[in-house]
Amino acid sequence: MTLAAERQIEDVAAVMRDVGRRARAAARRLALAPREAKDTALVEAAKRLRETEGAILAANAADVAAAKAAGVASSFIDRLTLTHARLASVAEGLETVADLADPVGETISSWTRPNGLRIERVRTPLGVVGVIYESRPNVTADAGALCLKAGNAAILRGGTDSFRSSAAIQAALVHGLAEAGLPEDAIQLVPTRDRAAVGAMLSGLDGNIDVIVPRGGKGLVARVQEEARVPVFAHLEGNCHVYVAAGADLEMAKAIVLNAKLRRTGVCGAAETLLVDRAVAASHLAPLVAALIEAGCEVRGDAETRLVDARVLPATEEDWRTEYLDAIIAVRVVDGIDAAIDHIETYGSHHTDAIVTDDERLARKFLAEVDSAIVTHNASTQFADGGEFGFGAEIGIATGRMHARGPVGVEQLTSFNYRVHGTGQTRP
Repeated sequence: MTLAAERQIEDVAAVMRDVGRRARAAARRLALAPREAKDTALVEAAKRLRETEGAILAANAADVAAAKAAGVASSFIDRLTLTHARLASVAEGLETVADLADPVGETISSWTRPNGLRIERVRTPLGVVGVIYESRPNVTADAGALCLKAGNAAILRGGTDSFRSSAAIQAALVHGLAEAGLPEDAIQLVPTRDRAAVGAMLSGLDGNIDVIVPRGGKGLVARVQEEARVPVFAHLEGNCHVYVAAGADLEMAKAIVLNAKLRRTGVCGAAETLLVDRAVAASHLAPLVAALIEAGCEVRGDAETRLVDARVLPATEEDWRTEYLDAIIAVRVVDGIDAAIDHIETYGSHHTDAIVTDDERLARKFLAEVDSAIVTHNASTQFADGGEFGFGAEIGIATGRMHARGPVGVEQLTSFNYRVHGTGQTRP
């Protein structure tokens, strides 16, 4: 390593330590901020997004042009691109978060002990949340808004490809903070594209980061899970399934499968495997496969699926494990619900899985036994989204089993403490 490179890393480390210190100071103030101030900040940020739409879209256009010149995949370009409609949705999301109940200070439960002690479990902020994400500039607003509402400071490290877009959005968030009289350091964007900043965040910034949330590809999430010295809310990949079971209405199944796979192929809730029960394969398999292919989706199937349509390519063992994030789907015929659940348990990623059936008994079994963060009945997997859950937005989807699972919204960004009220009791 050259002396210049060493000096650059030293400088990044110093910058990041300062970011961490300022975030911690802001978090202490934000934890005590009244709901009115936090909501004002969000509403003013939404207003600023609309006022500066032209500048934000221009910044995004520069990011998109650079990404195209670098030859990145079309699915990546889709995630990176902002439009008038998408930016309007971001602004509306900020206002929706403002309308949510403030979780900070909520009494989750309370009880009185035989000795007269009254104990309360009360929601409290986590503190400082570090968010590391790729390509999606809207995450800047989603993460900043949710952290703010939950009384947390946020340190945001967007992808290098979305640096201009994220900076333009963060500027609107900071404007909202200033208008509400809240610390502007409460939502910080890492001011460098240097990858050393990621390592600094994973180290915890001298204890100033309380949790890390990665949003991005498998490589990013794997690195975060492997190297982070603080707790992580994350999912490694979204290998999602739609199981068309006995009792499924064909037209409903067709609509759900097409939406789950093709509405947006690059999102983590996109279906990657279609399982069709042998009980309905004779009537449902060929129409489902034809609909997918005619909609522009490549189908890779098992032997039975290839027999119903010559356009189906052979599926390999690896296809059942693959998160395509593209217009490709793997299709398999299964012998009953137990075989479907076994397939999902073997190959799935515990993200989002769906059953299509009018048989309530089968639906209840699937919902109870599929060990995924989100399980749907007669609904697309693409509802795996905090906004669709009524959370206003999400900071990510968590597939672990500790603390947060599924869309990470405002409540999931809080912890709690116990508040004990006595009348002079002492312990014998």
